[in-house]
Amino acid sequence: MSPLVLASASPRRRDLLGALGVTFEVRPAEVDETTEERNPVRVAEGLALRKARAVAAVSPRGAVVLGSDTVVVLDGRILGKPADGVEARAMLRALRGHRHEVVTGVAVIAGERTAADHSVTAVTMRDYADAEIEAYVASGSALDKAGGYAIQDETLRPVAQCDGCECGVIGLPLWTARRLLRVAGGMSAAEPGYARCADCPLRAPQG
Repeated sequence: MSPLVLASASPRRRDLLGALGVTFEVRPAEVDETTEERNPVRVAEGLALRKARAVAAVSPRGAVVLGSDTVVVLDGRILGKPADGVEARAMLRALRGHRHEVVTGVAVIAGERTAADHSVTAVTMRDYADAEIEAYVASGSALDKAGGYAIQDETLRPVAQCDGCECGVIGLPLWTARRLLRVAGGMSAAEPGYARCADCPLRAPQG
C-alpha cells in the first residue's frame, strides 16, 4: 500500500485524519502562505495544493500526500492566522456576535494524480466578553488558528451555532478528505466515527 503523508504540523488535522483509520506519517510543509488571491475558496484550495506539492516533492516515490488549509471569512474579508496578540484580539472582537464562513481546502497528490476540493461552513459566534478575549489571547491559544479561535476550545467556547461540516472548521472535512483519498490516491478509508459526522451535509456524495 502507498504510504500516506499529512502535509501539516497541526495536531488537530493529525487527530482528524486518524479518525479515518488510515496509517500515515506527518511531514509539515514549509511554504510561503502569502497570496494576492482574494477569493476564499481559491485561497484555501490553492494553499492546500501548495502544501501538498511541497511535501510530495520530498516524499518517497508512490507516496500519497494530503494537504489542507483553512481560512475564516468575515464580510468578504479573509482572516488567516493572527500574527500576534494584537491581531488576535482584533479578530476575536470583529467576529464576536457575528456570523461568518470557514472555508477549508483539501488537496491530495499521488504521483501524476491530483484532486482538490473544499468545505464551507457558516459559524455564528456568541457574544463573549472582553475579559474572555484577553484571557484567551494571553494563553497563546489564538495564534496558530485561522480567525484566532478554535471551535472546540473548552476555555473560550466561542461558537454559538455551526451550520455545516464541523470537522472542516476544526481543520479537515473528513468526508471530503476520504473521498479525495479514494479518487486521487486509490486509498480506502473508514467512515469517520465522530457523532457529528453522521449528520454532516458532506456525507451524501459518498454514495
